[in-house]
Amino acid sequence: MSKVSTQASASADRYVRAAIVVALFVAWEIASRTGLVDARLLPPASTVLATAGELVATPAFRNHLWTTLAQTLAAFVIAVPLGAILGLLIAENRYASEVLKPLVFFVFSIPKSIFLPMFILAFGIGFGQKVAFGVFSAIFIMMMTAFAAVESVKREHLMVARVMGARFSQTVRNVYAPSMAPVLLEAVRLAMIFNFTGILLAEMYASRTGIGNQIGLWGQSFMLDRLLAGILIVSVLAILFNEGIRVIETRIGHWRT
Repeated sequence: MSKVSTQASASADRYVRAAIVVALFVAWEIASRTGLVDARLLPPASTVLATAGELVATPAFRNHLWTTLAQTLAAFVIAVPLGAILGLLIAENRYASEVLKPLVFFVFSIPKSIFLPMFILAFGIGFGQKVAFGVFSAIFIMMMTAFAAVESVKREHLMVARVMGARFSQTVRNVYAPSMAPVLLEAVRLAMIFNFTGILLAEMYASRTGIGNQIGLWGQSFMLDRLLAGILIVSVLAILFNEGIRVIETRIGHWRT
């Protein structure tokens, strides 16, 4: 398929997705306005959109927004490289792999929310606690993906590097990194999802600031217009995070070849 055809197909897909979103909002508006759904339980889409605009224009809410963004980005920057490095080191060592791999998979299978009280006791309810819990929420997916990525590296490439006397750092840069990049890049989006969810959960559970804290308060107070507006804003942030990672993937996509 030519480059022009690919771009046209991608453009058409974007229009279809946009049309679906618009149709959903129209159906939501009609259902609330006509009484098909109780407007007290599901305020009209126009009301929610207006509320979201009012919130974003409020300095206090923007402070909550920046707090959540800062915590999310800080945790992401720590969790992604740290998880990839730890996964590589564990997978490279046969003894560490046999001992630690099952533990990593075991901890990953446990709902992270049950560990949140421990983070509160250890770090309090400030910025550090949110970042630490975000890292904890995201790091395991990167480690498990690194395990799989190491297995995808061709053994003959490693053998050639070792025969030529390459140091471990050179082997990582010239053999592991290019081979693991396609697998790890796919995991980065999942890591962001786990990270963002962990940050919001930590803010809802015990915090004085952040979007998660506000959403929790609005839910407890049955302020459904603000609750839905907050959820809408969070959804937009998630989309922006995803698209930002997609741009990064495009810029370093030459590693996939």
